[in-house]
Amino acid sequence: MVINNFSSLKDVMRSARCDAILITCIENIRYLTGFTGSSGVLLITDNGGIFFTDSRYTEQAGKEVKGKVKIREYKKQVPELSAAVIGARLKKVGFEDSDLTFQVYQALKKELKGVKLAPLKDRLTLLRGVKSKGELRLISGAVDIAYKAFEKLLPSVKPGKREDDLAVELEYLMRKGGAEGLSFDVIVASGGRSALPHGRAGDRLLKMGDPVVIDFGARYKGYHSDETITLFIGKASERLARIYHTVKEAHDRAIDVVRPGVRFSDIDKAARWFIKKAGYGDYFGHGTGHGVGLNVHEGPSISPNSKGVAEEGMVFTIEPGIYIPKAGGVRIEDMVVVTKNGCRVLTRIPKEMTII
Repeated sequence: MVINNFSSLKDVMRSARCDAILITCIENIRYLTGFTGSSGVLLITDNGGIFFTDSRYTEQAGKEVKGKVKIREYKKQVPELSAAVIGARLKKVGFEDSDLTFQVYQALKKELKGVKLAPLKDRLTLLRGVKSKGELRLISGAVDIAYKAFEKLLPSVKPGKREDDLAVELEYLMRKGGAEGLSFDVIVASGGRSALPHGRAGDRLLKMGDPVVIDFGARYKGYHSDETITLFIGKASERLARIYHTVKEAHDRAIDVVRPGVRFSDIDKAARWFIKKAGYGDYFGHGTGHGVGLNVHEGPSISPNSKGVAEEGMVFTIEPGIYIPKAGGVRIEDMVVVTKNGCRVLTRIPKEMTII
C-alpha cells in the first residue's frame, strides 16, 4: 500500500514556509513511497524526492519505492544528506521533530550552516489520519486475523490457565492465521491485576470469579488492529458486573456521537461524563481512544485535551475503562471508522458481558 500524496506534502511545505521536508519516520516513508525496510531518509522538494538508504536496502528500495523519487545509497548518512541539501540550494528544511534524534539534529546543524531547520510538529502524521479504501482493507485484514485467533483461544480461557500461556497461545494463533507480527505484546491481566491498564501477562493462574482483560492486535501488511475484551471466569461479583455495564454504556455512548465534524474532546466527554456520573471518575485515567494505522498508536488522540474534529475515513479506538486497585478492572475497546453520517465498528468480537 502506497499513498504517494506529494501534493499534500507541498501543502505542508507551504504552511511551514519550507522549501523542502526531511522525513525520517519510517511509517511516514512507507506511507509515501511503499518502502517496507527499517532504515532510510526521504528528502522532498518541489522537484520530487530523494530516498537515502544504505547498502542493505538499496535493491529492496529499487523494487518498492514508487513515484517521482530517486534512490541514493549512502555510506555516511548525515554528510551525504547534507551535501544534497546544499547542492539543491535549500534555505529552510522542515523536519520531524517527534522522530529525529537530538544527536542527528545537532550533526545536521553542524553540516548545514546557513540552512534553517524547522520543526514540523505533527503536520506529517496528520496526513495519515484519513484512511484510503485500500488502507481500510488492510486494517480489516488485521482485524479479521485477530478475531479468528481469539475465537480459537476462547476455550483455553479457564481456571488454572496461566496468563502468560494465554498470551503466547494468542500470539501463535495470530501468526498462524496470517499476521506478520503483533501490534504490541499481548496483554492478559486477571483478578486484581486487571486493574493495571497495561498489565503484562504474568505467571498468575486464572481463578473462578476472575475478571480477565485481554488486549491484543495483529499487524497485516504494515497495518494494525487493536481490541480489548473483558471476560469473567464462572461468575462476576455484583460490584464488577456494575462496573462492566458502566464501561459498556460509556463505550456505546462514545461510539454513538462519532460522526464527521464532532470534536475529539466531545467523543471523550461522552464516555468520561457517564463514568463520572456513575461515581467512577477517579478510576478512568487514560484517553478514550487513539488512531490506528501504520502505527498502533497514532493520531488522532481521543482525550479531554484533544484538538481537531473527526473526518470521514479516520480510524480510531473507543476504549473507556474503570480500574479499581486490588479489586479489578474492566476495559472495552473497539476500532471504528468514521463514515459519512456516523461511524462503523471494525472490530468483531461482541462486547456484551460474557461469563465463561
